[in-house]
Amino acid sequence: MRIKICGITQASQGQAIVEAGATALGFICVKASPRYISPAAIADICLDLPECDRIAVVANASLNEIVELVSQAPLTGIQLHGDESPEFCQALRQRLETQELIKALRIRQTADLDHGDRYQTVVDSLLLDAYHPQQLGGTGKTLDWPALQSFQPPIPWFLAGGLTPDNITEALTKLHPQGIDLSSGVERSPGDKDLDKVNALFEHLGRLT
Repeated sequence: MRIKICGITQASQGQAIVEAGATALGFICVKASPRYISPAAIADICLDLPECDRIAVVANASLNEIVELVSQAPLTGIQLHGDESPEFCQALRQRLETQELIKALRIRQTADLDHGDRYQTVVDSLLLDAYHPQQLGGTGKTLDWPALQSFQPPIPWFLAGGLTPDNITEALTKLHPQGIDLSSGVERSPGDKDLDKVNALFEHLGRLT
């Protein structure tokens, strides 16, 4: 299973999180977010990182802005967390042939899961996050896990939304995503990760295997 810890802002924390077992780090490139980090700071963090996926999270950025971001930081993927259309994703795919594309779906009701059908041929992975009217992610709100049990897209998907070390076992006994994504559930404050919580997460995950 892929384990993505999102909202990284500090080099030492990013390195420790990968060493603990994370397979991917997420960097928030949305300036309105309290977890925002600049492309130059991402590049600095990546200098000494162990091998991992390095995902930039954007929301409603233009094609040129995303391509410029990738030119400034050694990213392996882009997570589209706004209202990007399938056509936009296809156009981005043509501009970024080697980066992984992840489309986040903000789920307010079960019917929102159907939106994933529109993206299955234009992105590599989907991510399900909890809907919040003002925030794009990192809200701490969980999804209705039983309602997601029928969600089985033909491409890999990440479960996000309010995951913590305390509820990860319950979530993964009810659902079987190919990846999980945590942010606020392993933080002291936005962008400041709590390494004790990170280690607790991997202890719980170790018991599931």
